[in-house]
Amino acid sequence: MITLGLVVLAVAVYFVFVYSVTYSEGVRAGELIKVSNKGVVFKTWEGELSQGISGAQIFSFSVLDKDAEVIQELQTLQGQYVKVNYVERYRTFPWWGDSRYFVTHVEKEKSPFNLR
Repeated sequence: MITLGLVVLAVAVYFVFVYSVTYSEGVRAGELIKVSNKGVVFKTWEGELSQGISGAQIFSFSVLDKDAEVIQELQTLQGQYVKVNYVERYRTFPWWGDSRYFVTHVEKEKSPFNLR
């Protein structure tokens, strides 16, 4: 009985840790090339940012459903150069998204490639 209690406690601590602790946070900039709502059982918001010329380096990210304003802004800025703030989590869950990177804020940025 004690062993079962310890196992349940360990699983609970793990889930609380994964839900609440972030590994890192930062800012990235690039051309927003994809925003989609995908999935069969769990619909999640996924996106991609091209950080190099011709998509040489892709930053894949997810957006939590609770961040509806960020999702709307990403859809509006599709195809433009943007700066995103993100948090990186240790793990993800199927109902959160495919990536461990979660965008929390987005804003339009001037492209360094547009010399006009």
